[in-house]
Amino acid sequence: MGHIAVLSNPLSGKGRGQRVTEEALDHLRQRDADVRVYAGGSPAETRRLAMLALDAAPDGLVLVGGDGTLSGILDVVCAAGVPVTVVPAGTGNDLARALGLPRTDVAAAVELALTGLPRPIDIGEVRTSTGTSLFLTVAALGFDARVSDRTNRLRWPSGALRYYLALLIELVRLRPLDFTIRADDGPVISARGTLVAVGNTASYGGGMPVCVGAVPDDGTLDVVAVGPLGRLRLVRTSGWAPPSAGHPSACGSAYPVSESLTRSSAVRAPSARAVRSAATAWSAAASVPRTP
Repeated sequence: MGHIAVLSNPLSGKGRGQRVTEEALDHLRQRDADVRVYAGGSPAETRRLAMLALDAAPDGLVLVGGDGTLSGILDVVCAAGVPVTVVPAGTGNDLARALGLPRTDVAAAVELALTGLPRPIDIGEVRTSTGTSLFLTVAALGFDARVSDRTNRLRWPSGALRYYLALLIELVRLRPLDFTIRADDGPVISARGTLVAVGNTASYGGGMPVCVGAVPDDGTLDVVAVGPLGRLRLVRTSGWAPPSAGHPSACGSAYPVSESLTRSSAVRAPSARAVRSAATAWSAAASVPRTP
């Protein structure tokens, strides 16, 4: 067996990533694995180190971090075709939840790099006028995306407070949006509501169910349109939590989405399951401009 690359985000999970990385490395070394370690403290650095690690042709990549950490390097991982072992250390860990991966037992999670079987999963592709990006869990258009965009544009305060300020601003500005939705070759549907979520997994934001029934290896994406909601009901039913600090959110864009397609990648899991070859395409657009 060749070497295993371990890529970590020490900032994930409000600093939990550092401790989880140390536990994962201890287990791999006890199993006499040949390990090469890379630690990125920012999205740009993590991306650069991911390319460096994968250029060395490891047998597998162990990623210690959250959904946002993996989302930030997803295109690099897909291009390399190297199986990924996810050791959850983020604030959400919705991908690990969807795949049934160990979320509290670090040794059990990283052991899959040695004994797990590659399991292909779907990956959503979002195309906009500014480019293409990939997602693993849920992509949202509407209120969620506006909060995410507002968070990224605010310069004060820092950390979770910036997210909650963005949430408050967008709640004050909350208005129903006009969406157009089309799935596969079906008819174009006009819908007025709060958001449209396209799910590769059932939940996002740390277990908040939004696309109930979505599974990440069935070759399809689930589309959920949420009708108009008042502010109080939206807050009561949402339970939003801020995205992982230091890395991009796993969902959301404040720009109109033109198309999303499923791709495929592989993760290490306790058992392997086949993925259907047919992909599902969808398109959605909102009739509102980017918020000022």
